[in-house]
Amino acid sequence: MPEQDERNERDKQNERDETEHEHHRVARKTTHAVFWNYATFAAGKLMVLITMAILARLLTPGEFGLVALAMLVITYLSVLRNVGLGEALIHRRAQVEEAASTVFTLNLLLATGLSVVTMLIAPSVAAFFQEPAVAPILRVLALTFFLNAFGSVHLVRLQRELAFERKLIPETGHALVKGGVSIACALAGLGAWSLVIGQLAGTVTLVVLAWVVFPWVPRLTIDFSLVRSLLRYGLPLLGSTAVTDLSDNLDYLIVGRMLGNTALGIYTLAYRLPELLALNVLYVTAQVIFPAYASVQHQRELLRKGFLATMRFVEIIILPICLGLVLAAEPLVRVAFGSQWLDAIPVVRLIALFVLVRSIGYHVGDVYKAVGRTDILVGLDILHLAMLAPSLWLGARAGLIGVALAHLLISLISMVIYLAVAMRFLNIHVGDLLRELKPAFSGGAALVLAGLAVLSLTADMFPLARLVVLTMVGAATYVGVLWLIERESLQRMINVIGLPIGRKKLPSNTGG
Repeated sequence: MPEQDERNERDKQNERDETEHEHHRVARKTTHAVFWNYATFAAGKLMVLITMAILARLLTPGEFGLVALAMLVITYLSVLRNVGLGEALIHRRAQVEEAASTVFTLNLLLATGLSVVTMLIAPSVAAFFQEPAVAPILRVLALTFFLNAFGSVHLVRLQRELAFERKLIPETGHALVKGGVSIACALAGLGAWSLVIGQLAGTVTLVVLAWVVFPWVPRLTIDFSLVRSLLRYGLPLLGSTAVTDLSDNLDYLIVGRMLGNTALGIYTLAYRLPELLALNVLYVTAQVIFPAYASVQHQRELLRKGFLATMRFVEIIILPICLGLVLAAEPLVRVAFGSQWLDAIPVVRLIALFVLVRSIGYHVGDVYKAVGRTDILVGLDILHLAMLAPSLWLGARAGLIGVALAHLLISLISMVIYLAVAMRFLNIHVGDLLRELKPAFSGGAALVLAGLAVLSLTADMFPLARLVVLTMVGAATYVGVLWLIERESLQRMINVIGLPIGRKKLPSNTGG
């Protein structure tokens, strides 16, 4: 009996060791993919930021707002573009090649239909917003549905394989061409059409490069037995995506309808800074986290550890960006966009705080998708939308600041609800969450104190000098505090990514 007990204990220990090894293997692969996906994002969004800074001096807020109205319709209809088939393909573990060809064919059919529908409803959209110039712009932008369909599955398959080094090429090419063409057209005096032509040129570039880096030739076929399986997973997710996209763009709809296209232009640009620098980090991470979670979908303990590790990693990155935007909003707007955009400054600050709150526990939705419990995600998203819609409508009556305040208030309430559900689903305690958030918020507190001191001491400086000093001092303070209290985790993160900075050999069982 003692020998049998000893063997049982050894078996249990081996099982625990294997689970821990698998956890570190997935963590290493996921973090490496996040790094490369963020590199893709950073390269593309840096170009977008530079493009925005140039176009903000060449175009008026009204011209920005005009295209934003048309893009709002494109965004809403995009929800129907693949009815959750892309996520279903990522989640799938059998007959991937056959499923990919089926998804490609369905996407092409759906996109063609959406392009036609968009062209037909363009006059009605223009009438709703009381802006006739929206109709021709929307008709041309409708072509993006059809064009995107030729490359969407290629990009999904790169994401599924966590091949973000290759995914960097088409997405960076898209940003470069889109920005370059838009600027050239704006210099030629084409006004709002500069953004439209740039969008089309960028889309074509994205599709061509996607085929180059992932030379897969799909078959135009539909396997109806696979369609049922794919839709069984994708359709519930479509509900979540539809509600999320409606929530994410409801502010644009309300601002455009109630406050006009000039106010929408200011709001769009104000929102773009936190979106480019912080909110898109969440989207980028989600592209990696979802397939990573899906790969261990039946191992609940690995999902629990993965979610907590993701929260820690995300907040370490997001928090300093958001707090930095709050502190540096005035000099940043003056330097990047010029004096005609000063009304955007308070909106930038509030949206940055909204993004910070939203980031806490943001990736729990990827857990629900990975385990096929999209019903939980849909329910939570519907609740969020039910609170957000009346709040934004009331906020808009107080102007753009009221809209931004409504976003911040509802995000606070939703964050508490989302985390409460996640804690029950993943068996997480409040102490676990606080432990993961502590490093980022400790560094953030030091960053705010240092930033306020810099703002006070540099009040008489030129905006560019003030921005540079504030950025350098804030970054040095945050990293310094984090290095003091979280050195081992930072070194492990660096080693997992594969960078030589500060590298030290870690024990083999850490996966470092």
